[in-house]
Amino acid sequence: MTALPLVFDAPRRGLPARHLADLTLDERAEAVAELGEKPFRAKQLSNHYFSRLTVDPEEMTDIPAASRQKLVDELMPPLLTEVRALDCDDGETRKTLWRAHDGTLLESVLMRYTDRATLCISSQAGCGMACPFCATGQGGLERNLSTAEIVDQVRAAAAVMRDGTMSGGEGRLSNIVFMGMGEPLANYKRVVAAVRRITEPAPSGLGISQRSVTVSTVGLAPAIRKLADEQMQVRLACPCTRRTTSCATPWCRSTTAGPSTRFWRPRGTTPTPPGGGCRSSTRSSAT
Repeated sequence: MTALPLVFDAPRRGLPARHLADLTLDERAEAVAELGEKPFRAKQLSNHYFSRLTVDPEEMTDIPAASRQKLVDELMPPLLTEVRALDCDDGETRKTLWRAHDGTLLESVLMRYTDRATLCISSQAGCGMACPFCATGQGGLERNLSTAEIVDQVRAAAAVMRDGTMSGGEGRLSNIVFMGMGEPLANYKRVVAAVRRITEPAPSGLGISQRSVTVSTVGLAPAIRKLADEQMQVRLACPCTRRTTSCATPWCRSTTAGPSTRFWRPRGTTPTPPGGGCRSSTRSSAT
C-alpha cells in the first residue's frame, strides 16, 4: 500500500458565515449592537440556542417580532441539514449524515447507554492524517469545520435526547467524544473554542461537564502539550501505536503505520517501531 501524504493545512474554503456559536458572550453583545439592537438581545439569542436548543425565530417570543428574523439571519445562519439518520442497536444508536452550507458532508453518532448518552462528533470534513486502516483518512481532508459547525452537532443531539425522538424516551445528552471525522488537534483553535461552548454554562454554552468531553488524537505531541496548557479538564484519548503480535483487532496490522508512530512518543525514548494505530470502535468503553 502506498502511503498517502499527511495534510495539516486544510484548504481555506467553505467555512460558513459568522454564527452565534463562533463567538464568546461578549463578542455576541458586540455583534448584536453592530446590528442596531440592544446588547442584551445577545443573551436572549444565546438562551434560545444553547438552552432551548432552537434556531426558529417564531419561537423567540421574548424578542420583538421586528428584530427576530434579522438577528437570526445575521447570527444564526443555517449550518447543517440532516441528509439521513440511520438507527441500529434496537434504536439506541443513531448515525446522522449532515450536509453543510457548501455541500460538505460530515457525520455524528449518538449512542444511548443505560447510564449516559454519548455523542461522537466530527471536527473536520475528511481527514489529513492518512491512517491506512481508516476510510476517512484514505479519503483525504476536504476542510476544517467551523466552531459553530462542531457545536451545532451537539445542539442537535441534545434536542433529540430532550424530545425523546430516540429509543428510550426523553433523556439528557451527557458525554461528548471527538472521535468522528477528522483529527481534532489539526483544527486546534476551532476545536478548543467548541469545547468551551459545549462546556460553558448557559447562556454562554451548553453546560456539559468538561470531564465528560473526550478529545481523541492520533498523537500530535505539540498540540497535546498546548491543550494541556489550556487548563481544561477534558479527557484525552490516544491510539495504541506499538505493533505487537498480541494485537488482534482487525484494523491494527503490521502493514499499517498511523501518524502517531511518526509524531508522538514519550520524551527520552526511542521512536516507536512502525505499527498500527487502534482507534476505538463507535460504541467503545471510552464513550
